[in-house]
Amino acid sequence: MTKHNIYTMSVARVYPLYVTKAEKKGRTKTEVDEIIRWLTGYSQKELEMQLEKQIDLETFFAEAPQLNPSRALIKGVVCGIRVEDIREPTMQEIRYLDKLIDELAKGKAMDKIFRK
Repeated sequence: MTKHNIYTMSVARVYPLYVTKAEKKGRTKTEVDEIIRWLTGYSQKELEMQLEKQIDLETFFAEAPQLNPSRALIKGVVCGIRVEDIREPTMQEIRYLDKLIDELAKGKAMDKIFRK
């Protein structure tokens, strides 16, 4: 998938994949939503509106009410690339979210996921 395709992909398209990944490992949609809200600052209602509007990933992160400053503490590898080394801001935000969902699916406690 090219960089352009990822950015223009709707959040509504990847969201069910995140939920499925979490649920397969005994986690919940509620936890996925909590992670997305923690990362972006969207309220639950705002998140649901963004999903309904089929907003693309680039816009979703660009319009996020308050990107969590603790997201800079997210380290590790997603798709063979260290998230802390990604220089393109939107791609880094997408990979931060991917990494958090991976951690959820691997059974990490929410406090650890939220870097508390």
